[in-house]
Amino acid sequence: MSDDVASWFDTLGPLAFYLVVWGLVFVGTALFVGVFLPFLTGDSLLFGAGLVAGSTTSINIWVLTTGVAIAAIAGDQVGYLLGRRYGRPYLTARRGRWVQTGIAKTERFYELFGWWSVVVGRYVPWGRVFVPAVAGVSDMAYWRFVTANVVGAFTWGVLITLMGFFAASIPAVRPIAYGIAIAVVLASIVAGIRAWRLDRAANAG
Repeated sequence: MSDDVASWFDTLGPLAFYLVVWGLVFVGTALFVGVFLPFLTGDSLLFGAGLVAGSTTSINIWVLTTGVAIAAIAGDQVGYLLGRRYGRPYLTARRGRWVQTGIAKTERFYELFGWWSVVVGRYVPWGRVFVPAVAGVSDMAYWRFVTANVVGAFTWGVLITLMGFFAASIPAVRPIAYGIAIAVVLASIVAGIRAWRLDRAANAG
């Protein structure tokens, strides 16, 4: 994935590179693109973009990460507002068995974790896409959603992009950066397993 992102930079130049990365982060949640292209709009994109920023002086890491955070916040806001405006039919209209399964998982995830589902969902591919709309459908208080959205967007977008940057630019901390990346992936898996176990316990009760 990092090689693909680097090739974008070579072809498009710095400004277009920023816009492509930010645009993909935005449409990943705002337009449900992340359902079909999870690796092109999620963690791999951010880590790869960070690697590119760490390998060239033409990309400013702070401009990149700030834009990523803003794009992530904006994408989730759109998803939330669409869900709140159009309700359950909006989710039902997302066709496909796999999509509907993801929505069902997300609804249960939201029931279990509430505010934290918006934050933790950033690190789970299906959660990142569907949690904002589900929060809107469930009438989560707007400013409550905004706070969770901001926390999740910054911790996810900035953290993963910086990990890629440090992995490329500072060889001494490269093992640490990769270690944190692995920890993020494992945390996503643990969150999913915990949600599944709580769901089983609730159903058993």
